[in-house]
Amino acid sequence: MTDQIDEGGDALGIGDLNQVLDEAFDAPDRRDTVCDNPATRMALAEAARMAEALVFASAEPVTEKALAERLPDGIDVSLVMAQLQETYEARGVNLVRIDSSWAFRTASDLSFLLSREQIQQRKLSRAALEVLAIIAYHQPVTRAEMEEIRGVETSKGTLDVLLESGWVKHRGRRKTPGRPVTYGTTLAFLDHFGLSELRDLPGMEELKAAGLLSARLPSGFAMPNPSADPDTLSEDEEPLTDIDLEELGLLTPKAGND
Repeated sequence: MTDQIDEGGDALGIGDLNQVLDEAFDAPDRRDTVCDNPATRMALAEAARMAEALVFASAEPVTEKALAERLPDGIDVSLVMAQLQETYEARGVNLVRIDSSWAFRTASDLSFLLSREQIQQRKLSRAALEVLAIIAYHQPVTRAEMEEIRGVETSKGTLDVLLESGWVKHRGRRKTPGRPVTYGTTLAFLDHFGLSELRDLPGMEELKAAGLLSARLPSGFAMPNPSADPDTLSEDEEPLTDIDLEELGLLTPKAGND
């Protein structure tokens, strides 16, 4: 005699969830029709509740990888999060994707309600804004490359301000003589500016419309295309070692043997 789902709505256990999901997703041609199965719908709903709880309880955006590790085996995390995002679309709190992570944020049209609670941020200098824009569009980029683009020297203080803001990070080292440090933006940068990914940065036409680019640009002028995966090192980069981190002040030097 096969097991029946209780009409009283008893919650499925983790083992039951895994079994239902395995049966639903084992065959690729069944992925488009899995939601026709009542048991599968219940399993996905339970997985959505679990994902909702994990994201809600986290102070930082939760990666899809972290969600996959906590949700039942075989669950389609992207499907679950997309359905959950749709559920929150018209609510006061929205579920937003930030790169490959998820977080709850106040609906943009209700941000005025929280204006009294906002902490006044220190305004960035013109130089810091220019450097931040160069890093966002040209990453991975070295300090020398920033100076070449701007045409002026970039002070260490300007980079320190951006690093302290949490919007910029050390990525790695360029595989060139001197092994200069490369810089890139962080998840906090995307979160602060309401971007799902770097490819959502304004393009040339949008910058012109906002008055941030001259209508008369030099011939051959082109906007760089930001990387789709900013966390992946490029072919001409190498990861930072412990020695590099110590030199950059990001790691406490290890004590020598007595």
